[in-house]
Amino acid sequence: MQNDIEIIQINIAGADKPGMTSSLTAILARYDACILDIGQANIHQSLTLGILIMTTPDKSGNIMKELLFKASELGVMIRFTPISEEDYEAWVGRQGKNRYIITLLGRTVSARHIAEATAAVAEHGLNIDAIKRLTGRMPLHEDDRAAKACIELSVRGSLTDESRSAMQERFMNLSELGLDVSFQKDDIYRRSRRLICFDMDSTLIETEVIDELADRAGAGDEVRAITESAMRGEIDFRESFTRRVALLKGLDVAVMDEIARNLPITEGLERMMTILKRVGYKTAILSGGFTYFGNYLRQKYGFDYVYANELEVENGRLTGRYAGEIVDGRRKAELLRLLCQFEGINIAQSVAVGDGANDLPMLNLAGLGIAFHAKPKVKAGVRQAISTIGLDGILYFLGLKDSRIEE
Repeated sequence: MQNDIEIIQINIAGADKPGMTSSLTAILARYDACILDIGQANIHQSLTLGILIMTTPDKSGNIMKELLFKASELGVMIRFTPISEEDYEAWVGRQGKNRYIITLLGRTVSARHIAEATAAVAEHGLNIDAIKRLTGRMPLHEDDRAAKACIELSVRGSLTDESRSAMQERFMNLSELGLDVSFQKDDIYRRSRRLICFDMDSTLIETEVIDELADRAGAGDEVRAITESAMRGEIDFRESFTRRVALLKGLDVAVMDEIARNLPITEGLERMMTILKRVGYKTAILSGGFTYFGNYLRQKYGFDYVYANELEVENGRLTGRYAGEIVDGRRKAELLRLLCQFEGINIAQSVAVGDGANDLPMLNLAGLGIAFHAKPKVKAGVRQAISTIGLDGILYFLGLKDSRIEE
């Protein structure tokens, strides 16, 4: 840089009005000012606009004078701050640091939530570049189950693996305060997710279908005990699956249709699927449950793929056996990898969502693995979790904003 330049930061604040940015930048254009950076935010019809310009000493006085007159005419406040070349160069040098996206999600996002999250950011030496709201404007009164709030922070800085793990753990613990926090590196893969794979039971639906079947077969308590033990990771999934299916022997297959038509659908599923299809995502069900129910959801909500277990039937009744290979945790991860290859995408462009111990292999393999209303042991094994709202919370972890979602 030459010594005959001036760098000036211009800050404008006041009531938002149409044409404000245009009229202010028109003045800069008349004097050939170089805009080095610009940012604008609107909160409740109030505008904050920042412009960093480079000009020459013979023009800077006229620029500031005209901007002052224009600001007075528009009824806004304006402030000028000179920036040294050294400070500017130091600011530019920080651009090489890693960028991260921190998503705060819950029924509400309170001042305490933001204070806790931003304290962690500051303690690890990260700088907040931008804050924006992804959910729509909050009404004063709203049904508690339907309410949702999401704020996204863009931060910059360098983290060691140890610091990142500590920060991740602190964010995960905020779920005790009713807040889910996603902490993702802001790279090309985060902005180009293409495939989302879901567990079915207790994820897409609020039940374990095998428990529903067992109730009809008179073995409900026994099967539920095995299911819970398997979900906690206490017994091998393959063993638990074989034992549970054996207890369904003799059940009339007509029961399956009745159960399918009355499945308790997880909050946010329909909205989530509508948006994912609209923006071009491929979706898959990778389930340790049964294909009959996965195909029912596929037909109703438009999933692209279903991989689950096939119950063996003879003379209209379940035999207590299964056909083909069991879809366990290892198989889910394998299917995720195969689907990425088939779709021609990098594994980092994939998302996996599940709640049980048998989902951990695919959750940790995917570019973004989300434990959904999961057991503590499962949450402890992943980096992202949603425990406060429904499935459509995933849309915000993907960076989608309500104003775009509802278009």
